[in-house]
Amino acid sequence: MSRTIFVINPNSSTSVTEAINQAVEPLRTAQGPQIACLTLPEGPAGIQSQRDVDGVIGPLLSRAKELEEDASAFVVACFSDPGLHALREQSRRPVFGIAEAGVLTALTLGQRFGVIAILPTSIPRHLRYFGAMGVMARFAGDLSIGLGVTELADEARTYERMLATGRSLRDGHGADVIVMGCAGMARYRRRLQGELGIPVVEPTQAATAMALGRVLLADL
Repeated sequence: MSRTIFVINPNSSTSVTEAINQAVEPLRTAQGPQIACLTLPEGPAGIQSQRDVDGVIGPLLSRAKELEEDASAFVVACFSDPGLHALREQSRRPVFGIAEAGVLTALTLGQRFGVIAILPTSIPRHLRYFGAMGVMARFAGDLSIGLGVTELADEARTYERMLATGRSLRDGHGADVIVMGCAGMARYRRRLQGELGIPVVEPTQAATAMALGRVLLADL
């Protein structure tokens, strides 16, 4: 059996991929399976519009097809879950999207989840997805920090805005668990959770943990 979980960042930002790689490090063990984090060179620097989402589906499917025989599972590491259902149709392996996994994990940690988005234009996509998932009854709110994917590398500004947005979701919208709405936010999870005092879900960790469990249980 193949023993690699491929976590694919569908944008071309290697800094985002490195943040993802660091986020999933606690899930790596000597016994495996291996967890490999990859960048999609054909993708935009950041996936920030529906056009970006739609545009990466073809290259994502092509890359996954090349990896199929070496894969035990795939994780699509973008909060819009681009190509998730198409990849599930294409692949014989389990496929996880970080938005779906992040929200489902949040529902086990609190009653009402809030989402920290990157840009205001991200929110309509999120709302369509949450509606399709059937989770709106437990949705508290989705607020943006007004920064694009590449701007998340400015740690001081990004964290200040994430903290303010998290407080608004907690205090103004009744969220008792927060989901980070972009894979590029991974480095801020622990600190944000400590200051907000409520659970904060990093969705790539959530999806990779689900993939890991699925792979390990498949051997039993």
